[in-house]
Amino acid sequence: MSDRARAIEGLALTAALTAVFDAVHPLGDQVVQNSHDAMTKGMHGSHLVYRNDGSPVEENPWRSGKEGRTCTASAYGRRSAARHVSSYSAVQLATTVVVTRTMGYRVPLSALLTGAAINAITHGIIDRRDPLLWIAEKAGKAGYIKHATVVRKAGGEGTAYPEPVQDDSGPGTALMEIDQALHRAIGVGAAVITAWLTIRKGSRK
Repeated sequence: MSDRARAIEGLALTAALTAVFDAVHPLGDQVVQNSHDAMTKGMHGSHLVYRNDGSPVEENPWRSGKEGRTCTASAYGRRSAARHVSSYSAVQLATTVVVTRTMGYRVPLSALLTGAAINAITHGIIDRRDPLLWIAEKAGKAGYIKHATVVRKAGGEGTAYPEPVQDDSGPGTALMEIDQALHRAIGVGAAVITAWLTIRKGSRK
């Protein structure tokens, strides 16, 4: 294969992978993600919470047996983030395989897994929120985050928001927009690396 043909193949594969990663991102990040994980993946702290639902032990210290098992808030948040990243990665990886193989192109497993790992690891770090806030502050976006918040309307008794509450990290907020922008930008980098590894191993048509 000539250098020009290899370059064209690499650009085409990069474009295809970028399109796939970007197109299925909302599906994995918003639809497939478990609602509870979405609310708890950013939990931090050394205080104890119950492992089955993440509620603080101090609010109900009388649970016993399996229901009474505890862990730190940070550990609970890491578990929630790990579950989300797992389902997100499965959706992205499966879609990538289906699209490329349907078009008669086989991306080597090592290249696929490298791209998936880049997206998964960075996704988990960003979704833990503290690293995202640090990045946003260094980028001079602290004011934007404080300004662009939303108020969740009140629901009935027993709902997540029985009273109106200001939200600074969920859908419609600046932090959410920065979160999505970083995920998608990293997806481009993952696509480039996946394509480069594939082309380096030779044509897979």
